[in-house]
Amino acid sequence: MRAQTAHFTLGDIVWHSGNDYRGVIVDVDPEFEGPEDWYADASAQRPQRHQPWYSLLVDNSEHVAYVAEENLEADESEEPVNHPAMASFLGELHHGRYTVHQTLN
Repeated sequence: MRAQTAHFTLGDIVWHSGNDYRGVIVDVDPEFEGPEDWYADASAQRPQRHQPWYSLLVDNSEHVAYVAEENLEADESEEPVNHPAMASFLGELHHGRYTVHQTLN
């Protein structure tokens, strides 16, 4: 099975529809590349591997989440994301999207 083309890109602000939080994308994998033990321990409703997965800086948190595309929606609020690592990855917020300095790799 081939991975899908990513719907979101670096600097996009998104909403996790299942866990009700927002964040900004700082890395994109064409399919699951996280730890196998994490995937095996995930809930019975774990997302499919063969889709884009994103690393997100979670708003109002220090957490970095790894999320499947099927769980994300575009956040249209144009509100800034508050995360202590923002300046390491992202530049200015313009029209609801951040400029990008570097990725997590």
